[in-house]
Formats: sequence, C-alpha cells, structure tokens
Amino acid sequence: MFCLSIIPMVNPGFRKPLMETYELNSGWIFKSTDSLNWMPAKVPGCVHTDLLAHNIIEDPFYRLNERDVQWVDKKDWEYQTTFTVSQEALSKQRIALDFKGLDTHADVFLNGVPILKTDNMFREWFVDCKGYLKDGENTLRILFHSPIKVGLEKYDNYPYVVHSSSNDLAEIGQVPGNKLVSPHLRKAQYHFGWDWGPRLVTSGIWLPVYLKAWNDARIIDLNIVQNDLTEKEATMTAVFEIEAENNGPADLSVLIGYKKAEKQTVNLQKGVNTYNIDFVVKDPRLWWSNGLGEASLYEISGQLATREGEELVTHNIGIRNLELVREKDKDGISFYVKLNGNPVFMKGANYIPCDVFLDRVTPEKYEKVITAAKECNFNMLRVWGGGIYEKDLFYDLCDQNGILIWQDFMFACNMYPGDQAFLENVKAEAEYTIKRLRNHPCMALWCGNNEVLVAWLRWGWKQEVERTDKKAADAQWKAYKDIFLNILPGAIQQLDPKRFYWSSSPQSGDSIPVDFVNGDDHYWGVWWGKDPFSDYQKKIARFMTEYGFQSFPEFKTVKTYTKPEDWNIYSEVMRSHQRSSIGNETIEWYMLRDYRKPKDFESFLYTGQVLQAEGIKMAMEGHRMKMPYNMGSLFWQINDVWPVASWSSTDYYVRWKAQQYYSKKAYAPVLIAPTVQDRIFKVCVVSDRLTPFSAQVELKLMNFDGKIVWSKSIPTEVIANSCQTLFEMKRREFLKGQEVKNLIFVADISEQGKVLSHNTFNFVPVRELELPIPNVSSTVEKTATGYRVILTTDKVARNVYLVCDEVEGFFSDNYFDLLPGEMISIDFTPDAPLSDSTFKDKLKIRTIRDTY
Repeated sequence: MFCLSIIPMVNPGFRKPLMETYELNSGWIFKSTDSLNWMPAKVPGCVHTDLLAHNIIEDPFYRLNERDVQWVDKKDWEYQTTFTVSQEALSKQRIALDFKGLDTHADVFLNGVPILKTDNMFREWFVDCKGYLKDGENTLRILFHSPIKVGLEKYDNYPYVVHSSSNDLAEIGQVPGNKLVSPHLRKAQYHFGWDWGPRLVTSGIWLPVYLKAWNDARIIDLNIVQNDLTEKEATMTAVFEIEAENNGPADLSVLIGYKKAEKQTVNLQKGVNTYNIDFVVKDPRLWWSNGLGEASLYEISGQLATREGEELVTHNIGIRNLELVREKDKDGISFYVKLNGNPVFMKGANYIPCDVFLDRVTPEKYEKVITAAKECNFNMLRVWGGGIYEKDLFYDLCDQNGILIWQDFMFACNMYPGDQAFLENVKAEAEYTIKRLRNHPCMALWCGNNEVLVAWLRWGWKQEVERTDKKAADAQWKAYKDIFLNILPGAIQQLDPKRFYWSSSPQSGDSIPVDFVNGDDHYWGVWWGKDPFSDYQKKIARFMTEYGFQSFPEFKTVKTYTKPEDWNIYSEVMRSHQRSSIGNETIEWYMLRDYRKPKDFESFLYTGQVLQAEGIKMAMEGHRMKMPYNMGSLFWQINDVWPVASWSSTDYYVRWKAQQYYSKKAYAPVLIAPTVQDRIFKVCVVSDRLTPFSAQVELKLMNFDGKIVWSKSIPTEVIANSCQTLFEMKRREFLKGQEVKNLIFVADISEQGKVLSHNTFNFVPVRELELPIPNVSSTVEKTATGYRVILTTDKVARNVYLVCDEVEGFFSDNYFDLLPGEMISIDFTPDAPLSDSTFKDKLKIRTIRDTY
C-alpha cells in the first residue's frame, strides 16, 4: 500500500490549483489468474517485461526464445495495487481515475466493484470513481483478458472471415487453426508479428495511471487555432472545453509564456462548455522544418480561474502555414508540402515503434532516433499505421527539431470489421487521438491506413474473397468506406479541419489505386520483384512514401542474439531473426550480383550494409533529381523493434548502419549527384535552399592510384529549391574507351571554399572493379569529447569502415570512400569514458577490398 502524493504543478504566482493529480504507478503486483503467487510489477509496463524481471521467461530476443513464450498471450493476467486517499482529496466534488493506456481488453475493479471495461489500447479511459473510494485503504485491480482468447471469440462469432495479411504470424503464435485475429482487436498490430518483427502479443498497463480530484470545474481540452498569419502578427483563437460542476462565474485567460495576452469572464453552465478567446502574437517567429530555419515554439497556456482556484493547460505552439498541395499539372495531380509559402521536398523515413515492449523505450532512445533524423537532414517521419500513436515526448521532440509527421491512423495491411461496436470504438479512438495531437506543429497530415486500399484492389484480395463469398467482399468494402471515407475524415473535419487527410497510402485518390502520376506510392519492385537498383531512378511517383532494402545489423548487434555456431545467414537462429519470406536469400542474390562473395560471416554483414546503403542512395538521389515532379522520399525504415535483419537504417540499439550515414549525404541541403540514365551520364545539383547562390563545381575522373585522367571546373548559379543538370554526355563518349574497372568519378560542389556536397561514382558494379589493396594509415588524437581519427590512403579505399569493438560510441562518418592525396578526420564520441590505449587497441579499419 502507498500514500498518494500530488504531482506538482508549474503555476508560479497562481492560486491553489483546482485539480489535484496523483500518480498511481507504484506498489503494483501481478499474477496469472490461474495462480495464487502475486509478484511485484512495474507500471507502466507489460506482462512480458514483468515476467522477464522475475526470470520466469528468458529473453525472447535471444536465439529462438520467442517460440518458448507464446503461452503468455493465452493466459489472463491480473494487476493490483492498494493506496490511501487523503481526506482533502475525498472532500472534492469530483474524483476520477485516468488510465492513459490499457493493453487491451480489461475489466477494472475499485474496492471489488467493477467500474470500467476497456477494449482499445489507443484510447484514454477516464472514469468517475468518487462513489467507490473509501477512507483508508483502497484496492485497484485490473483483469487483462488474453488477447488471443478475445480475438478467437470475435473471429469465431463474426459472420465472415475478415481478410488479413500474413504479417499476423499466427503459426509462430501457436494460435488454434492459425486464425488471424489481429483485425478484430484495437491493439498494436505489430505485436502479432510483421515481416521485420517478432510475435509477442503483450498485455498490461502500458501508459501511466492517475487519480484526479477537483472542485468547480476542469479544462477538458485546450485547442490553439491559427486563423491568419502576416509578417506583423498571427491572429489566434484559444478554444477552451470546460466541464463545470455548477453554474457560476469564471475567468479564462490566454498566456504567452508567463505574460497574459487576453482575459475573459464567463458564466459557466453545469456540464460541458466551449469558449473561444481570440488573441494576437505580434511579430511572429515562424516554425520551419529542419534545414530551412528555426523550429520556433511559443509556450501558450489556457488558464481557468474560479473562486476555488486555478487550472493551467500549456501547449508548445509553432506558428506556420502548412498545406498539402494537390493541383492539376501537365503530368497529373501534384502532391507536395507547402510550408510558409514554399514548396518543400520531404526527406526522411518511415518510423515504427522503438521496441516490441513499449515500456522499455526510454526518453534517451527517443532522443537518439530524432537526433539521428535531424543530423541526417530529415524533415519528415511517417508514423506507420501498424504500430502506435506515439507518446507525447516523441511529438515534442519532433516539434523542437523541425521534423514533420505524416501520421497514419493505426490500420495496416488488413481489412477490418464493420459492425457498429467496432465502428464506434474507432470513432472514439480517432477523436481522442486528433485532440491529443492537433496542437503539435510537427503534424503535417493524417492518413487513414497503410496499404489497405492497394491490397484490396491490387494484391488480389478483392478477387480472392469474391470467389468464395461475394457478400463478405461487399461487407468488407463497406467497412473500408465507413472507416476511411466517413468516420476518420468526419472526425478530422470536426476537430482538425485545417489539416489534410489522405485516406490510404499508397493511392492516387480516394478509392483510386496507384498510378505513379497522381498520388503517393510504395515501390517494392526492388526487393520483392528483384528489380535492379537503377529502377529506383525510373519508377517514381509524385511522392515516394515507401521503398527499401534489407541488411543485417553490425556484428556487435548480431552477437547479442546469437552464439558462434549461429554465424551463418542460413542457420536456424539467423533465419528466425529474418521475418521477410524471401529475406536472406534476397540479400545474398543482390549481393552476388554487385559484389564479390564475402570471405566470412563478418564480411557478409559489412558488405550487406554497404549493399543496402548504395541501393537506397540511388533511390534518395533519384527522387530528389526528379523534383518538382516528385516531392517526397521516405525510405522504409529508420528503426527496429528488436535486433533483426530488416530494412532499417539504424538497428534496435540505434547503432547507425551504412544507410543512415549515406542518408546524411543524400539528404544534404545541397546535393551533387552523378548518374547514368538511358546511357546518358549526367551530373545534377539539387538545392533545398529558398534562395539562389553562387557555387563552384569540380568534376574529375581518376584511376585508383589517384591519377586524374579528366577534370572540369564549372562555376554555376544554383537555382533555388530545384534540380538542375550541370553536365551531361553519352556514357560511351565520356569514357572514351577508358578501362572503367580502374576508374572512379568524383564530384564536389563548394560555396566560398566550403564543400557542400561530395560524391563518388563507379560505372560498373563493384564486383567488376579491379580494386587494389589500399594502405590506409591512421593517427589518433585526443579531443574534448573523445577521439579524432585522421586517415590517409595511397590508393582508392572503398567504403572505409571504422569500428571499436566492445566500446559503445559514435563515429561522425563511416562507410565512406577515401581517395589518394586526401586526409579525412573522423571524430569518435564514446558513451562512457575510456582510456586512450583501449580506444587505440580496439579500433579496427576495413574496406570493401578486405572482404574477399
């Protein structure tokens, strides 16, 4: 049992708070319903991490342990805590329990009385409880029903089988009949498995629990609406939603920082009241996406004051004009983000949850992911629809760092039920989510689902269902329209009408399949179709929302889930940590097409990362060279939920793969990009800058010894916010019979002597190059934050890779080409202090030439 303590409110100079908030996150115990053995639990948390803490299950990420814990989701689990409530709190007019997130189907009891039933992981559950509290000890108990049992009951009693993708790994989950139950549950779908993730179907209290007590009135919601924006002022409206216990006067105020901007006296009516207060921000500082300016934020608060006290709700608001522009042009219909009057090319990635066990995602991990995005010149992340609506901290970090969000609703790769209870649940989920997220300036657009439309119309789902049950097909399509063309856009129109809604990704328009000229697309010909990487620069839609290629994590990460006997890509363990049905074989197929066969397992891992990076580089650069026809490039994916072979650019531990390093250069504000298209060799310059500038371009063709066989200097005026071709010639004519197996092309663009972008290019695959064995020399210097490694080489060294075994830290660059005659300095920042000798002893340097 524990005594409640009030969470302190930041209310400098204000009177007594109207609402007192108490944390209920301590003193929890848990057990399965068929056991008498209560054990301490962590809240927020989940049953799997609690079982891990008590050594009841082994780490499911290690080797094949995932298979041995599938019993967990077949049981019902109970969580319980006891607490005392002060007489002062009990004397309040209203007391409620606030469950920020319960996963998923739960019965809640207070002092033995049932007070709540939940059926949605994504909703907040707020329930009055004053009548059930007592002086002294109170017991709060939550019974979590097995998601599999609940899912099976819904599956078996539904009038037809809701069509699902094979991402629901029911066979691994040992579900009777391999029934795919995930569409029936409003729960994170990736918990049931995906082609990059394990099947670990959790239950538990995944977000905090609070007890709230208040008199008079409370602020239910505060929405800050931007009405008009000029250089001189932004006219705004604060929309207060207030629940009053009695009729009576109150003061509503809007504060900018700690300065009161507007005040209004109102007469509250018992029940829910809505009040609009207009205010002005003078000389507004605009919020810009990463790379274009500061992500300026204003701390804007709404204050409610009555005779009993005050309540304050605060949002960090960004002032900006943002729209998603779809207008007819000579090719079709455009699809681009316009920010503060400027078309902006979206550069970034898809984002999935950072762990299969959500309670393990620390603030530090969120910061690492968003910092990686910012440092690599991203300006957008797509929060994918098979995960979760992220925690508030995630969106706060995106606000602060200028990272725009493409926000999917949580529907992915499944059809969905259409019964009234399910639809009402979805509506409540949408309304809660929109209200929670709409004040974040990072929010660019809402999207109804991931790949549901394309699956129904282009993957053969519609025809497959119609062949067996036409009524079921019609019912599933009606459910689609009810959810994605009615409920979701209706909620947005009511609650967030100024933000764009796109009903499915990919599509060309509502219920219109992809066509490359009118909407966004997910291009998977590379990977699933074994198309060449060069097709990334040919098959381009107006906005590329998904594309990707797999790699393994680095050897240090692979060691965390394997034994030495597993170090073969076709071992049972390595296959288990590969969830794509064509995974390891496809990586090897592409690798042997472009690279010589690696001599050992570690070389395979390293070469695989280079392969992934080089392939995705072609996509990132190709998409940018296609602007303004194409105005978005979001690769799949930036992160992982467990250590695995996947399409990620950083692994489960947020260790950067080669692709993440490459993205920093391919997404640079100014890019110089050599390419061969239709047998034409050309060099393009892409600029995201909103103003033109003068630059110097240096092009050279050299052999692997560093001898320059051709060069050209081009003074140029770089056009603002565009792509321009600076040099082009037929490939055959340019090479003039040169032996391409011994050549590398080098391109640089500089402004006032500072290199803005540096790029290298080979005219044949690496396996055809006659790479020499380079002598890469290094010296190490101590710096204030770690170490600096200074590198030189006598011959071209491809994909120089620095790694410091058993030392955790970050290299400022990696997997880069080192040319004869140049000196490159790489900084290493260790996570913890270490001796100079340790760093020097553990530092290893390798190149692609060392792999065979």
